[in-house]
Amino acid sequence: MFVCLPHCVCVKFTPMQGFKGDMRVRAVSVTGSEMSYHIPAAPIFLPQGPWKQIPGGVTAAEGFKAAGMYGGLRAKGEKPDLALVTCDVDATSAGAFTTNVVAAAPVLYCKKMLNISETARAVLINAGQANAATGDAGYQDVIECSNALAKLLRTKPEEVLIESTGVIGQRVKKGPLLESLPKLVNSLSSSTNGADGAAVAITTTDLVSKSVAIESQVGGTTVRVGGMAKGSGMIHPNMATMLGVITTDAIVTSDVWRKMVQVAVNRSFNQITVDGDTSTNDAVIALASGLSGSTRIYSLNNHEAKHLQQCLDVVMQGLAKSIAWDGEGATCLIEVTVTGADSEAEAAKIARSIASSSLVKAAVYGRDPNWGRIAAAAGYAGISFDQSKLQVLLGNILLMEGGEPQSFHRHAASDYLEKAGETHGTVEISVSVGDGPGHGQAWGCDLSYDYVKINAEYTT
Repeated sequence: MFVCLPHCVCVKFTPMQGFKGDMRVRAVSVTGSEMSYHIPAAPIFLPQGPWKQIPGGVTAAEGFKAAGMYGGLRAKGEKPDLALVTCDVDATSAGAFTTNVVAAAPVLYCKKMLNISETARAVLINAGQANAATGDAGYQDVIECSNALAKLLRTKPEEVLIESTGVIGQRVKKGPLLESLPKLVNSLSSSTNGADGAAVAITTTDLVSKSVAIESQVGGTTVRVGGMAKGSGMIHPNMATMLGVITTDAIVTSDVWRKMVQVAVNRSFNQITVDGDTSTNDAVIALASGLSGSTRIYSLNNHEAKHLQQCLDVVMQGLAKSIAWDGEGATCLIEVTVTGADSEAEAAKIARSIASSSLVKAAVYGRDPNWGRIAAAAGYAGISFDQSKLQVLLGNILLMEGGEPQSFHRHAASDYLEKAGETHGTVEISVSVGDGPGHGQAWGCDLSYDYVKINAEYTT
């Protein structure tokens, strides 16, 4: 499928294999210009379950508004570069952040604010400058921006959270940002357009924006969970150059919500990889407005909590897979499923190891069914298993069984990889390491020549 983008280029955009959702092109008004900026929306691949996908992204849940606009922060072009998500009430807040020791100023700021307050009212995101490795001056920039926004929203500064993405070592363009805030606030909308505008504004090298929402019956009440994310390169387990905002109207206590968010992050954003690089700016902020009227969730162990956890997992995994699908230079998504481990954590670690392997990723790009690289990556994951029980499948093609190679049609296996690459589809790798109950998944993409081209000239 080709999507013609006015004022832009013609982009080839093909759906995931089996994708059944809507394919849309987001059109976002650019402040200060008569032009519109168009960017395709990523396919969001959700499993079947007791939920349905709905429009609205971060504004689908009750009480949330969003906006995106061009504020002059990007080095070139007029793509929107400022996004804002707000809640009408004090929303129960949670966050997960990069493990990189060289954490960006907004990451340090958000971690401090979440320790001070259990609630938040707004998340402000800029694209263009990462504001990482910028010292005390960069941190003061964050404080000044959050204070200015808090004043406009008539809320407390500690209830304003900040995310940034862009070039490391560059402070945020504070002047244009502060000048843009009044217009950004006045643009807030609870509409799908507001959510789509915000989802576009946070992108950098992304070719598609990532936004999703679902609704489900939790304890007999309709509850919605939505989210947006960005990321295409510098993606590796423990999150990486990915930003996300998750919203829900469920009613949940702070301690339970923060635990739920960490579980969901571990099952989604911490299970994706593009290039093995962990960013300085990773941040996922999750807000719960409590405006659904559902029963308050006090414990992780009741039925309502488990149902909400499923919904949260599904939304984050949908966004995570779209990030891996949009990996810089990628031609396909790689989905690795590991079973038979002693625990979920062990299965997840093996899956991450395979999805992260540069040799596996290169083989997929080369349409080479080199199962030995898959077996090797499982073996060096740091998890003990009996190699005589190792099984490897590529799609439904059995490559290894009982720890021994199997006869298979190499041309058919290569064709399977070729088709996935031609359609920007999904390559499914299934690995079993034993008879245990542990099940885990990870997502990545192939490694192409274009990845090097994109990143060789990133700042030039």
